[in-house]
Amino acid sequence: MNAKISLNKDYVIGKIEPGIYGSFIEHLGRAVYGGIYEPNHPTADDMGFRRDVIELVRALDVPIVRYPGGNFVSGYNWEDGTGPRALRPRRRDLAWQTIETNEIGTDEFQEWAKRAGTEVMMAVNLGTRGPDEARNFIEYCNLDSGTYYSDMRVKNGFREPFKFKKWCLGNEMDGPWQICSKTADEYGRIAYETAKLMRMIDPDIELIACGSSGSGMNTFGTWEATMLKHCYNEVDYVSLHTYYANYEKDTKNFLARTMDMDHFIKSVVATCDYAKAVARGKKTINLSFDEWNVWYHSNEPDDTRPKIERWDIAPGQLEDVYTFEDALVAGAMLITLLRHADRVKIACLAQLVNVIAPIMTRTGGSAWAQTIFYPYMHASKYGRGTALLTKVECDRYDSRDFTDVPYIDSAAVYNEEKEELTVFALNRSLDDHAVTTIDLRSFEGYDLCEHITLTHDDVYAANTEANPWQVTPKSNGETKVSSGVAHSILPKLSWNVIRFKKI
Repeated sequence: MNAKISLNKDYVIGKIEPGIYGSFIEHLGRAVYGGIYEPNHPTADDMGFRRDVIELVRALDVPIVRYPGGNFVSGYNWEDGTGPRALRPRRRDLAWQTIETNEIGTDEFQEWAKRAGTEVMMAVNLGTRGPDEARNFIEYCNLDSGTYYSDMRVKNGFREPFKFKKWCLGNEMDGPWQICSKTADEYGRIAYETAKLMRMIDPDIELIACGSSGSGMNTFGTWEATMLKHCYNEVDYVSLHTYYANYEKDTKNFLARTMDMDHFIKSVVATCDYAKAVARGKKTINLSFDEWNVWYHSNEPDDTRPKIERWDIAPGQLEDVYTFEDALVAGAMLITLLRHADRVKIACLAQLVNVIAPIMTRTGGSAWAQTIFYPYMHASKYGRGTALLTKVECDRYDSRDFTDVPYIDSAAVYNEEKEELTVFALNRSLDDHAVTTIDLRSFEGYDLCEHITLTHDDVYAANTEANPWQVTPKSNGETKVSSGVAHSILPKLSWNVIRFKKI
């Protein structure tokens, strides 16, 4: 199979914001307790945070982490995670049917974020609570001192304010599974009033409004339009969530699912621009794709793991073991996000540790990287700069749910400051490698730096504690540059990172 990738440094999509490589930690399963926090672990630091996990998070160079939920936030009292631990209440978390000890809360998580080299995207509860609690919370987090809640933070041992920049106004509020779910009008009104009060406390924040919980929801489209009718003037982003599954074990169809993701993004962009027109506004609403991933293994009917008992403390929930084909889909999702970098400014791989995550741990044991860790790491490390328009010419195929699917999917990132160009390329073909040319004529003097490949003969191969290196990338790709053209071989079913640098 032959393919051609054309690009030019002057033809740009937009600047890639660092937040597009964000992630997510919710008080769910072992994401917090047994994940980032395990005070009796051999690697635990002075606050009980696992240093082996922090090292893996730092390897991913995660710029921002959404916290504390997720469904959890719609029943969460932020005050429970502040002050002396001995005085914190244990509560039933109705979202995930567990006991929340509140050993870790905002006070501790902001410190973990510093140690992990990341920032916090905080969420407020618009389920059981509302504008009053949100304004008190941002006062606690972001004001210097001299008011009731800022002085409470100082009394709790944190003289300097946390200064969280980005705030989510609730989570998936149209979902019937959500605690105190709302209609679009109800949510639009409470989001508007909450945003208004929060900006009165700190006018420099950025606010993310809940979009519909997914493109398959009956509310999708009308939810966004109605919600923005109320709060367009007060919010900066609309959220999108999607997860993909392969219950049918149909690899061709699974790898095509990002066609749906692309359509989803375009639809929300169109709705945001419609809301701008209706409001006679000047502000462009951008997107926060703050939940995306593969998620289905822990929900498969033949899952043999012990069932979770209700009201356990930090049980092993949603611990998907990811395969090689899952890594390919994750890579394709990252490529899709980059192709929409002009409007997608925040994106969060959900989640970060143990719960549908790139990082897994054993309580009391080791930590290791799952297959999806690697495309995420590559994009985060090498995908900083400007997203370029790419034209891909290649063969296409039809699958069960999609038509005209290109075998080669690609995105290109130009880092002018470092004089680097990175081409991310996915070969969806189950049978054929792709003899591919990449037009580099606008990058005079650039030569190959590295061609990384992630491949495996078994699409269901996975990394485990016993065999953590089963699926890992290698710098063994075949690329040669001649007369302004790169000639590359993209192996069948492969994720490729082809890096060029000016010499």
